[in-house]
Amino acid sequence: MTNIKSELLDKIKNKSAVVGIVGLGYVGLPLAVEFAKAGYRTIGFDVQEKKVKAVNEGRNYIGDIVGDTLKDLVNKNRFSATSDFAFIKKVDAVCICVPTPLDQYQQPDISYVKGSTESVAKFAHRGMVIILESTTYPGTTEELLKPILEAGGLKCGEDFYLAFSPERVDPGNKQYKTKNTPKVVGGIGKDSTEVAATLYRSVLAGGVYEVSSPAVAEMEKLLENTYRNINIGLANEMAILCHRMGINIWEVIDAAKTKPYGFQAFYPGPGLGGHCIPLDPFYLDWKAKEYNYHTRLIETSGEINTAMPEYVVQRAATVLNRDKKSINDAKVLVLGVAYKADIDDYRESPALNVIDILIKQGANTTFYDPFIPEYRFKGKVHTGAKELTDDMLRESDIVIICTAHSSFDYNRIQKLSQEVFDTRNAMKDVKDRSNIELL
Repeated sequence: MTNIKSELLDKIKNKSAVVGIVGLGYVGLPLAVEFAKAGYRTIGFDVQEKKVKAVNEGRNYIGDIVGDTLKDLVNKNRFSATSDFAFIKKVDAVCICVPTPLDQYQQPDISYVKGSTESVAKFAHRGMVIILESTTYPGTTEELLKPILEAGGLKCGEDFYLAFSPERVDPGNKQYKTKNTPKVVGGIGKDSTEVAATLYRSVLAGGVYEVSSPAVAEMEKLLENTYRNINIGLANEMAILCHRMGINIWEVIDAAKTKPYGFQAFYPGPGLGGHCIPLDPFYLDWKAKEYNYHTRLIETSGEINTAMPEYVVQRAATVLNRDKKSINDAKVLVLGVAYKADIDDYRESPALNVIDILIKQGANTTFYDPFIPEYRFKGKVHTGAKELTDDMLRESDIVIICTAHSSFDYNRIQKLSQEVFDTRNAMKDVKDRSNIELL
């Protein structure tokens, strides 16, 4: 019997392995570009034809990728995309990078992972390594993927290798990209771990840390983001308390972070957004119940963070009340709907909930985001203002800053607005604070 491990390692060493990336979103597309840049023939798989078409035309739709780089790789035939999973037959390594959202009951929705794995399994062959990158609950790789992939007669560890390596993408991060962010890898058996780790080491510069199993790697990712979720929950709770006590929470945090050990700064805001931090703790909480354990700290932080958009609207109503105005029929301008500054990603953005609550309370609500002209929320498309005009600022009864985009002219906003509610401390350098309310 041919030694598939040696064959795969040789293909990785001489860059003759063909790499497939399933899911060409914020995780998959940057990863595919890195594999192609490193010299691998790379094939991207996605069920969305518009993404496939964009890649094959060399058009970038992810902020963290340089458009010319993508076009160059496509022109050199190093990278192409398809919706036809039959091309898995030509692939030696597959990375599955599909979404893992929550359903309407806040329970893990792993239908994309299941569907992608089934599509790969139809054309899986001997001598492959398959790696799941999608964030999920501990046990997914061994309990879900392995049986699906083995259903056709192939055996994990003998005919193919299987591992989990959590994505750690942070959209908009200026320092850490896919290339230089450390990787964690845990395979089913030492051979799976070795092959998967070797593949990543041949491409990435951030180092690869090997763990003993996929479950450890799956739990590690949940720990990362649960840690952030809980600490942001603490910051939000402190912000609410500090407001009642008449203390500036932002000044408190600035003072606390002068300590060179034992403290890491986390900041309050209108709620949690993004593809990981608001969702991952629910995966862990859901899995914990299988073991008759209730993750009380996680549940409490989730309650605090989920309630922040409502709190923001309540605070805005208080500001309007001081001016003898009601939130009902007030003109409210929300600045920024992206979940973090200077990106075009609004997944799970708290600003969407803030706007939704404002509309339900009768406010005449407008938004402006230089990165997001429109968004879809609860089945409806919301279109924002095309530009931030002086009249928009003057005529708004209150301006709520939900995202601290660096392109906003905060001195201009303060000067022209009647009232500003700054939920991000974006206006910290503005000297005239007479009409600024700080979270």
